[in-house]
Amino acid sequence: MNLLHISDMHFGPRHWLGKSELLLEKLNSYAADIVINTGDNTTDALESEFAAAGNFLKSINCPHIVSIPGNHDKRNMRSADYFRQYIDDTEVLRPLNRKNCKKNNIFLLGSTNGIKDHFTDINFLKNITINGESFLMVCLDANSLYDDNGFVDREMLRTLSDAISKARYDRILLLNHYSILDTDSDPLFNSRTVVEFIREHKIEHVFCGHTHQLSIMRSTDLYHGHTFTQYKNGSLSSSNTPNDTNMFLYYENFGTDAMVIHVVRGTVKNNSLIFKEEIIPYFPVAEN
Repeated sequence: MNLLHISDMHFGPRHWLGKSELLLEKLNSYAADIVINTGDNTTDALESEFAAAGNFLKSINCPHIVSIPGNHDKRNMRSADYFRQYIDDTEVLRPLNRKNCKKNNIFLLGSTNGIKDHFTDINFLKNITINGESFLMVCLDANSLYDDNGFVDREMLRTLSDAISKARYDRILLLNHYSILDTDSDPLFNSRTVVEFIREHKIEHVFCGHTHQLSIMRSTDLYHGHTFTQYKNGSLSSSNTPNDTNMFLYYENFGTDAMVIHVVRGTVKNNSLIFKEEIIPYFPVAEN
């Protein structure tokens, strides 16, 4: 299959300065079977920002669009409501045992006015079939309400594991907003627990964003004999890291030895867009 990866659009004050129509035209020029969106759809989790991000995503010509929230999407007690209203009305996984949850604000008080769903974590699975092959997309919410640092609740990992054990699939992929192999000033504190989860379920491909910096890294655990690749996308926002541009990634022939990674960078000049494409060959993992 062919996979399109976008991240960190930050609709609102930090959204990019180009015309969305030109960007959509470029995105839609790629024959993507699946679009992966790894979070920070908004700047401040306002309803207007979620609505704008949702309209943009619905304009991408692809039958399968999988979006997760980022830390900027959880700056509002109505974040879970807005995500499901404007981005994806997905059925989130509830903890097997609520009393075991340790993440701050994972449950809001039942007396809070105006909140439809008092559970703030947005963990879910999507099973997508492409060319007769079933892909299980594991969508992990490592974001905490009102906090830019990441934290993964162990009880939610146990809940995800239980759901995965009941699913049927050919390949399994993980989507997580935070990087687990490198970091920045707002890190995922317990990334080791996520690595253990990845190893437990033999996940070989992990997609993330957050740092606004491109990074494609492979980790090999020699002791446990497990290898996975992390694809960390840059940003489609005006708050890029110094000397970097807006970007998205296109994975051609994903999951095969013939996979080619396209890094597509966009520069805004005089109300127009200039795109530059870089090809990165993928080196498959050597068989033992």
